Amino acid sequence: VILLNDDYTTMEFVVEVLRQFFHKEFQAAEAIMLKIHIDGEAVCGTYSYDVAQTKVTQVIDYSRQNEQPLMCVLRELIH
Repeated sequence: VILLNDDYTTMEFVVEVLRQFFHKEFQAAEAIMLKIHIDGEAVCGTYSYDVAQTKVTQVIDYSRQNEQPLMCVLRELIH
């Protein structure tokens, strides 16, 4: 599951999402948020397809409820 950078979502909101939906500790969430900000995206976690799809839906729904355009996508892990 990957979060994508945009020009509008606040850094604080990204950290909140990482903590709430991906169960990251504060420092880990901040590090991932900075990677998203600098690199344009970052992996939040690796899950089975069903769990990953649920997390993507939850993050997008939560973001829209909070009027944030944060995008979350899933990509297949290639070995």
